[in-house]
Amino acid sequence: MSDLTFKIEGKSQSVARIEAKARQFSIVVDEPPALGGDDQGANPVEYLLASYAGCINVVAHLTAKEFGINLSGLKIQIDGNINPARLFGQSNDERAGFKQINVSFSPETDANPEKISQWIEAIKNRCPINDNLANPTPMNFNLLYEPLAV
Repeated sequence: MSDLTFKIEGKSQSVARIEAKARQFSIVVDEPPALGGDDQGANPVEYLLASYAGCINVVAHLTAKEFGINLSGLKIQIDGNINPARLFGQSNDERAGFKQINVSFSPETDANPEKISQWIEAIKNRCPINDNLANPTPMNFNLLYEPLAV
């Protein structure tokens, strides 16, 4: 199977807000007032957690069928903690990202605990966002810059 390519394009709207386009969808990323924003959208780390939940949801339903699991409902709650000191340039002692991410997974199913455990391992193994969060991913940061005419 060939690779799929996904992309977004964004334009800064303010110091804390960007509007991004993903296909025909507009995504507003902003910060709450306490972090310098206008609270017009979820913040970047909230979107990361939401994208993780979305990925888990898709893979959970896909693999439930493969495992013969009757899934009548699914709740996913994800949280994580970040020390903002590095973000605000106050310290380099801790990493900028999440120290830990916790997934609470509540399926409505009659599957036995052993099958659920195998199913969860398959979800973790096949979820692209889980893979990106759990493993280093090569990153390219390309500067497209044209100096302003003076």
